[in-house]
Amino acid sequence: LSQPWRAVSVDVPLETEPGILRAKPLDAKHAQRLLVFLECFHHDFGHSSELAFVVEPSDDIAVQEQPLILYCQVEGIQPITITWRKNGAMIVDSENAFMLANGSLYVSRFQRVRGDGSSDEGEYDCMAQNHYGLVVSRKAKIQAATMSDFHIHPQNAVVEEGGVARFQYTLLPKGVLQITGLRAEDSGIFHCVATNIANVKFSREARLTVSGSHSTVYKDPMILVGPENLTLTVHQTAVLECIATGNPRPTHGRPIGVEGIQVLGTGNLMISDLSVQHSGIYVCAANKPGTRVRRTAQGRLVVQAPAEFVQHPQSISRPVGTTAIFTCVAQGEPPPQITWLRNGQILETSDHIKLKNNNSTLSIYGINQADEAIYQCIAENSAGSTQASARLTVLWAEGLPGPPQSVRAETVSATTIQVSWEEPLQNTKEIIGYVLHIRKAADPVEMEYQEAVSKSTFQQLVTDLEPSTSYSFYIKAYTSRGASKASEVTVVSTLGEVPAMPSLFIKVINSTAVQATWEPSIKLGQHEGFKLYYRKVHLSQYTGPVLLASNVTAYNITHLDASMVYEVKLLAYNQHGDGNSTVRFVSLRETVERTVLNPPCDCMKDEQNNKTSATGIIIGIHIGVTCIIFCVLFLMFGYRGRLLMCKNVQEQLSTPQIPRSQRSAAGIILNGAARRDRDERDLNGKQLDMNELERLFPASPCPEQQDKGITVRPPAHSLPATHDDTQISTLPMDEFSIVEEQPDSPPKSPHNGSPAASTQTLL
Repeated sequence: LSQPWRAVSVDVPLETEPGILRAKPLDAKHAQRLLVFLECFHHDFGHSSELAFVVEPSDDIAVQEQPLILYCQVEGIQPITITWRKNGAMIVDSENAFMLANGSLYVSRFQRVRGDGSSDEGEYDCMAQNHYGLVVSRKAKIQAATMSDFHIHPQNAVVEEGGVARFQYTLLPKGVLQITGLRAEDSGIFHCVATNIANVKFSREARLTVSGSHSTVYKDPMILVGPENLTLTVHQTAVLECIATGNPRPTHGRPIGVEGIQVLGTGNLMISDLSVQHSGIYVCAANKPGTRVRRTAQGRLVVQAPAEFVQHPQSISRPVGTTAIFTCVAQGEPPPQITWLRNGQILETSDHIKLKNNNSTLSIYGINQADEAIYQCIAENSAGSTQASARLTVLWAEGLPGPPQSVRAETVSATTIQVSWEEPLQNTKEIIGYVLHIRKAADPVEMEYQEAVSKSTFQQLVTDLEPSTSYSFYIKAYTSRGASKASEVTVVSTLGEVPAMPSLFIKVINSTAVQATWEPSIKLGQHEGFKLYYRKVHLSQYTGPVLLASNVTAYNITHLDASMVYEVKLLAYNQHGDGNSTVRFVSLRETVERTVLNPPCDCMKDEQNNKTSATGIIIGIHIGVTCIIFCVLFLMFGYRGRLLMCKNVQEQLSTPQIPRSQRSAAGIILNGAARRDRDERDLNGKQLDMNELERLFPASPCPEQQDKGITVRPPAHSLPATHDDTQISTLPMDEFSIVEEQPDSPPKSPHNGSPAASTQTLL
């Protein structure tokens, strides 16, 4: 054995003799224990415990009418059964093709085309099976060795000395004969011989004639044949041909300084042991010596690499109900496609079997004993294919509880479901609890979540679910040694959800109408709409409902009482019922009051009023100015008239002088109170009778004078005797001025101490 043995303890009855250790015949209990031991032991020693290929069939070229052997060698736990397939169909042993004892396939006489039209060419694979599962080898492509007739034969050529001769007999670059720097002795007859395992063929002959001596006539460089586009596989050899002529003889560009690349002859490039890194565009350049004149030709080289694994899937053991994940990463050029097989059959994905990351990851959720198998990863591209396998072992302990029974799920609301069950039929003493597995029915298995439940509880209220959604539930019973098998799955849907509350806004249009606007609810369901109610707040009955379609977002409520406060209510409904309502209150009384205090603007009327007001202002200004002018003229001419009158009548009229104490403090004072004494002296105490003045100057005072605070004395008969004197000043008119003055404190009357007139006008 390549692996060291370990000391293990297995409870198997033994009988001993001197130097001999024998095992007694095992009963079923001990056989089971031994099988578990062997399984664990084999897991530690890798592929030998399972099923794996040691040798797989490879691509080959077969010679017709000759025998062909395709090899297949497998290791694993016996018994192992090996079978072969060609192009996916089983091969039945026959005289022409049968399987050898070592598992290889023997074809006695390989034929490209048989009498019945069938062919031995095709893709072959080997299948191996034991009690762990089944594996399939890579596909081997088998072709018959053939040789076709020549596509191109060499042609006669006459080339001058020093030139280049080229004979081509096939489409492949390797079938080209080049002779550079021709000399006379190179003349002769040439033919090509093609050989493979199937045949030998000769081309037609061609004559080469070398004429004359080397020419000295100048010729521009020219590329006769450039590199072709090639697609090859890694480790092969590529030859990129390039032939150039010219006089003087053109020089080629410097060779590529890469290991494994060399120049053949005067310009051909050979790349041995190709790798993917050699892929690219290659340019052949012919330069005129001593100048920058050059001619170029290019060809693309594509190097393919068969698929190979970067990461193989690993065999794993998992308890029932858990998740198993296999990872298989392959590379190649072009990038390989990955396919998974289960026991040799294409793996079908399902709710609990998922492929991710371009099929590189295989996940199996909630595994059970039926998932125990050998899983293969097949990586394939145009350059080849490869396979790798891994085994899934589902662990199952004896004495575990059976699956929970009678699982039921009942819908409680739009977001709640009640799940109940009964305990398993057997092995219930060691149960420590239950786990409820919950998943939306439309979600993948990886979206499942769990809720733990105590062992004495046989129901669970599942909350925070989505309305109108189907959910799947199943239960497992758990012990300290593992979980039971899953119960049957039950699926139930939550109730539908009524719509959410809409946003409601109220806008007053006028004293008898309002507008209700809202935003539609997101979750209305089918047959949805809105219901609108309104009422006066002191009433119990609503007006409505007003049924509105789901696309309506506004409604005008008219013919309202302007003095009332209204309540407006809006709700959305669907097939599941009415949603919660949104309520708003609106007062039309405030709107009416605001309208009275702030009447609406009548633009035409305001414009006319503005025009009328402007005209009135202008007229008023003119009237005021005219009035002032008349008043001033009245005063001026009135005073002069009085002076003339005084001169004429001063000899005739003589009245006793009223004492100073009896003069009115509110009288008319000329040129200010400071000149009063001087004025009195100038008049020599002469005064006029007020009745006479009124008779001479009966004109009433100007309204503008009253507005300006100018006080005009009333008739003498309406005033007390002590307030009827008037003083006249003889100052010239160029000193005339009008000053309105308010004294700091009203003077006292000399008789009774009462204030004098509250307004004085000073001239």
